[in-house]
Amino acid sequence: MTTLAKARFAQIVLPRIDEGYRLARWLTGSATDAEDVMQEACLKAYRAIENFAEGNARAWFLTIVRNVAYSWLQRHRPAKFVSLEDVSLDLQLEIETGGLMFNAVPTPEDALLDKQRAAELQGAVEELPLHLRETVVLREFHGLSYREIASISKVPIGTVMSRLAKARQSLISRLKEIEH
Repeated sequence: MTTLAKARFAQIVLPRIDEGYRLARWLTGSATDAEDVMQEACLKAYRAIENFAEGNARAWFLTIVRNVAYSWLQRHRPAKFVSLEDVSLDLQLEIETGGLMFNAVPTPEDALLDKQRAAELQGAVEELPLHLRETVVLREFHGLSYREIASISKVPIGTVMSRLAKARQSLISRLKEIEH
């Protein structure tokens, strides 16, 4: 690998490692599995960096992460069962907020309610079928546009829109059930 390729990798991929990890974490449901996915995704990106044409580097890298995650799931998990192991409140907040810190210092009661709501949301997201979960995570947690999601998922924009609508409706229904 040339020095130029190494520099391109550092410029294009390294700033997106955390975002790629968050996507892998959501898709695999496990921090350990997400690390495995990211290692493989980074190797693939490193090998392909010389072929990357200038464009949307974020979509390019997240597509690699997504594809590696799906391949990893096929090799290591039953097709219909993907569970999320118990995670700490700090990790839940990091996943849900993209690593941003809240401004207000919560009271113990607020922290308990937030933890409960976070667990309920996380559980509702985990119950979504993988294709809906992927779409809602890319949109709501990564802030990608419909076009970027369509590019990463290799589906038409209309499919992204319908998947997002189905995912949101399912989440709303599930969270209403939990409240009652």
